[in-house]
Amino acid sequence: MPVRPTLPVANTLLNTDHIELWPASLLRARSNHDARVLARASRVLRRKDDGRYLAAVVPEGLVGLLPGWSRSHGIDEALDRLEDAETRTAPIDADLAGTLPLRGLRRRLNVLGLDADDYARHTGLELVAEPAALTLAGFDRYRRALWLTDAAGRAWQAMHAAAAAAHITLDAVSGYRSHAYQLGIFERKLARGQTVEQILTVNAAPGYSEHHGGNALDIGTPGEPPAEESFETTRAFAWLTGNAGRFDFHMSYPRDNPHGIVYEPWHWRHAAPGTTPIRHS
Repeated sequence: MPVRPTLPVANTLLNTDHIELWPASLLRARSNHDARVLARASRVLRRKDDGRYLAAVVPEGLVGLLPGWSRSHGIDEALDRLEDAETRTAPIDADLAGTLPLRGLRRRLNVLGLDADDYARHTGLELVAEPAALTLAGFDRYRRALWLTDAAGRAWQAMHAAAAAAHITLDAVSGYRSHAYQLGIFERKLARGQTVEQILTVNAAPGYSEHHGGNALDIGTPGEPPAEESFETTRAFAWLTGNAGRFDFHMSYPRDNPHGIVYEPWHWRHAAPGTTPIRHS
């Protein structure tokens, strides 16, 4: 399928249920062959479950980066999304692109032995769909691309600049996470011997994390370990407490929150004016 990109792609992540369409310029080559292909590519089809590169979009069409890539689960949906993006005559507005259906979520919860309805009743958390497109909002402290909705990204950049003007350094620790990524967090912790019940005191079940919606940020500051309660003793946290509301950011998990999630002074969610922040961690 010849594909000739006509629009800049460096600032937009296109999303499908199983595959993300990344700007090639933001990905690291994992082999000499990948490096040669990525140097010419506009986008890369990247599998969510394990991060493997499936294929790259080059001027003359698609180049496979993984044997059997064309038989990958969800590939037809990803190729349809790619074709739609490349035939557009106007830039993609990440905030108007809608959200993905929640297909496959119950399967992910079943892997963990969780019933979606029981979990929602017990925690008061609501399902969070993934955006169909996200905007590059800069980079996190690990130099990874920071993906957020367009509105949340602009608000984060404005808040980051305002803090810097007050001699406060805010680090983004993480932003958008897919349902598949959240499941991976559980799988890694289970492999280390934790129980699902223990993990749920710190991490929401896949499908119930605010990070899925592209509006939530874990925030840190240099010299402070990520996602630790000690963040509340920093000047950065004091500044956020007094100023984040001006940028429509709100701390999602105070002490003794009704969802059974531990206190998270580092976790902040953007809620556009006129909306009520929804608690999903």
